[in-house]
Amino acid sequence: MKNANSNTQYFKVPQELNLEVSEVLERVYEALEEKGYNPVNQIVGYIMSGDPTYITNYKNARVLIMKVERDELLEEALTYYVKNRFKSRTKE
Repeated sequence: MKNANSNTQYFKVPQELNLEVSEVLERVYEALEEKGYNPVNQIVGYIMSGDPTYITNYKNARVLIMKVERDELLEEALTYYVKNRFKSRTKE
């Protein structure tokens, strides 16, 4: 009789998602919103403090946001704001 532990076990490591910073922010925002948090306040709290507990674990949001440097998150948010703010000024 063969020992069940003598067989080779195979496992597949899941591929890491290669998300853009904007996609990470969007997913984290949605997860926070779905859990009833104020997403802007929570994300700002995380960026300012570096404390990952500002971000929910729901939908893997905390793991996602921690894969991006905080300065990159801030840069993405500010770039989006400035581009959209100045677009609306040129239309006035």
